[in-house]
Amino acid sequence: MSLYKKLKQNKQTAGETNEQQEMIILMQRIRSKLLLRTQRITDETEHPALRQEVANYLETLLAEEQKFLPKEEKDTLITQVVQDITGLGPIQPLLEDDTISEIMVNGPKQVYVERFGKLELSQHHFLHDQQVLHVIERIIAPLGRRVDESTPMVDARLPDGSRINAVIPPLALNGPTLTIRKFRKDKLGIQELIQFGALSKEMAAFLEQAVVSRMNILVAGGTGSGKTTLLNILSAFIPENERIITIEDAAELKLRQPHVISLETRPSNVEGKGEVTIRDLLRNSLRMRPDRIVIGEVRGGEALDMLQAMNTGHDGSLSTIHANAPRDVLSRLETLMLMSGYDLPLKAIREQIASAVDLIVLQKRFRDGSRKITHITHVEGIENNTVVLQDVFVFEEVPAYGSTAVKGKFVQTGSVSFKDH
Repeated sequence: MSLYKKLKQNKQTAGETNEQQEMIILMQRIRSKLLLRTQRITDETEHPALRQEVANYLETLLAEEQKFLPKEEKDTLITQVVQDITGLGPIQPLLEDDTISEIMVNGPKQVYVERFGKLELSQHHFLHDQQVLHVIERIIAPLGRRVDESTPMVDARLPDGSRINAVIPPLALNGPTLTIRKFRKDKLGIQELIQFGALSKEMAAFLEQAVVSRMNILVAGGTGSGKTTLLNILSAFIPENERIITIEDAAELKLRQPHVISLETRPSNVEGKGEVTIRDLLRNSLRMRPDRIVIGEVRGGEALDMLQAMNTGHDGSLSTIHANAPRDVLSRLETLMLMSGYDLPLKAIREQIASAVDLIVLQKRFRDGSRKITHITHVEGIENNTVVLQDVFVFEEVPAYGSTAVKGKFVQTGSVSFKDH
């Protein structure tokens, strides 16, 4: 740990010395001045040349302040300023760390990360609220999004597909809050999921056959359970000679097929006009001659349009939905369809669901941070106004006393004929 980091930690203790306080204030002041003097430097500047220019400014400032800094502290300052100019400031090293899957900025002084499924407090932090706001603006500006007091919440994405959510004061009482769900650089495949213990080989073969057979599949699970990752992997089974249209709030899906059209929603402008929702894009996609429609997540009235599309010749559609059990998926779909604005009888809604949805794949995130497919459930039909479900595969957890690791086995409990699809 560098002297600078030690000094910052010591600042929080009661016994810090005046000399240490002065050093911290000095370094913060120099860093602020460096950022002001290097605002004209752009991302196009060569990295070595940028470091050299920042280093020259630093020497000038130290001469003006008549202060001395050790080489290690100079290098730390230069790196931080370069990251502020070309990257996302203090959290840039976290973005480059492949072991981190999520970054949570809870105001300028607290940054948590998720590493291997577990949360931990990082040593990185921002100087003040404005620095966090600057990072948020840097992310959303190229996307045409905005965040201010009138619209204090925003969803966006990084160029690599990582998902961004930001909330600023007055809604965020701890200061600007930023959540980044990183997009893996190495694309996961079904074999990696088998190696991680997320499913068995038999389940993988079944899911591949289900996609090829054009079954309509809903991937369900809670927040952070890996729904989008699994949806991406299932989409890889779609034959390359088919036309695929993806619809998302923030584009995360990275399909490998050559014929893919990606559509993304758009928020309203300053005047409250120009909003394009998932429902708008879904309706328009039906006129684009799709072989497959892949929806990032169903969370509103678009559920009705999606089920109607599944029932009118657009077989093989895929989507995700928030739910904690296969039966909960049906209840949530009923609720979402009622949000569509049409007064539909419950019987008609259930018949629509039973006819449209073929397979529910439930993924769960366990207490040890692992993610597993706990249910692959087939929608059999409807009897006595109740949708009939049949589990094909389930994960049976085995109690492991004295261990936090989740153990169990995947069991096949049923079968599905693909001849009907």
